[in-house]
Amino acid sequence: MSFTEEQIAFRESVRKMVARHVAPIAAEMDETDRFPLEIVKLFGEMGLMQLWVPEQYGGPNGNLTMMCIAREEISKVSPACASIAGLNTMFIMPLIHFGSEEQRKKYLPIIARGGVVTAIAISEPQAGSDVTAINTRAKRDGDCYVLNGRKQWCSYGVAADYIVVMARTSDSSSADGISAFIVEKGRPGFRVGAVDHKLGIRSSNTVELFLKDVHIPANNLLMKEGEGKKVAMMTLDLGRTAIAALSVGMAQRALDECVKYLQRRFPGKQQPGQTLQFRLADMEMQVASARETLHHTVNLRDSSVPFSKESAISKCLCGDVAMSVSSQAVSLMGSYGYTSEIAKIMRDAKIMQIYEGTNQIQRLVISRAILSPAPAPAPGKKAA
Repeated sequence: MSFTEEQIAFRESVRKMVARHVAPIAAEMDETDRFPLEIVKLFGEMGLMQLWVPEQYGGPNGNLTMMCIAREEISKVSPACASIAGLNTMFIMPLIHFGSEEQRKKYLPIIARGGVVTAIAISEPQAGSDVTAINTRAKRDGDCYVLNGRKQWCSYGVAADYIVVMARTSDSSSADGISAFIVEKGRPGFRVGAVDHKLGIRSSNTVELFLKDVHIPANNLLMKEGEGKKVAMMTLDLGRTAIAALSVGMAQRALDECVKYLQRRFPGKQQPGQTLQFRLADMEMQVASARETLHHTVNLRDSSVPFSKESAISKCLCGDVAMSVSSQAVSLMGSYGYTSEIAKIMRDAKIMQIYEGTNQIQRLVISRAILSPAPAPAPGKKAA
C-alpha cells in the first residue's frame, strides 16, 4: 500500500511527537499503571482523539488509514499510548451509523474539541468474547431506562466521560435481546471499580463498572431495542483492525531492536550463523506479511467495501505475529533481551491475541465466513 504525500507527512509528524512526548514517559507509565491525561490533551491537539468526527460536527473527518498510521508508529514505543489514538472510534462510529441526529449534534461537537475520553462496555465476568452471554439489564420506566449490572475489562472506563453500555432489554437469551445505551459519567448509581494491574499495556487502564439503578433518558438508546449486537459488531470490526496496527508496530520495533543487537554482536563484515540468519529472515517475512494484510483490510474499509472477515484475519494474524516476533527477539537477544525494553513489548503483545475477541474467536469468524454460501447472482448475471 502506497501512502499519499499528506499521509507520509502525517506519519513523520507522529514520529516526531512520539520521540518528544511519548518515549520519555513510556517506562514510568508502565511501572505505575498511570493513565496519561497529558497524552489525551496532546492527541486532541493533533486531531487523534476526534479523528473520525465528520467535518459538519467540527471534526477532521479522518479514516482508518490515518488511525492505523498513527497507531503503528506510536506502538513502537508505547502500545498503551497508541491505543489512545483513535480510542473514541468505539463511541463515534456507533453515533455516526446508528445514532439519531439529535444524539450526533449533542455529543460529536463535544468530542471534536479533542479533550473527551469515551469507552464501550460489553464484557462481563461471565461474558468475554460471547456477546450473547451478557446479563446487565435495562428496563424501561416512563421516559427513562434503568440499568443494573456489572461490566468488566472496560478500557479507559476510569477516565471516560461517555460510555456505550450493552444491556438486555428483554428476557431473550439471544442477541435479539441486547440494546446499546449512552451513559454519561456521574450518573447516580454508576460506579467505577479499581484499575486492573495487568501483564502489559498497563497505562491503558481497564476497570470494572457497577450499575445500580442507573437512570438514563430514553433517548440515550442507540437505534432500537434489541439492535445492540449490530452496534457491537460494527465497532469490533474497526477495533480489531486498529489492534492489528498496534501489533504491526510492536513486531517491527522488536525486529528492529533484534537487528541492532546482532549488528553490535557481529560488527563489520562478520555475519551471524545461518540458523540466526534464517530466524531473522522468518521474522522479517512475518512482519511484512502482517503489514500487507493490515493495509489490505484498511483499504477495503476506506473504500467502503465490506471487511468483517478481513478485520478478523488482520487482528488474528497481526496479533500472532506480534507475540511470535517479540518472543523470538527476546530469545535471540538472550539475557539482554530479557532485561531490556523488548521484554516489555513481549508482555504488551500478549493482549493482542486476547481482547476485542480472542484469536480463537477470530478463527471461528473466519471459518464461518468462508463456509457460508456465496450470495446468489443478480438476475440476468451468471455466477463467476
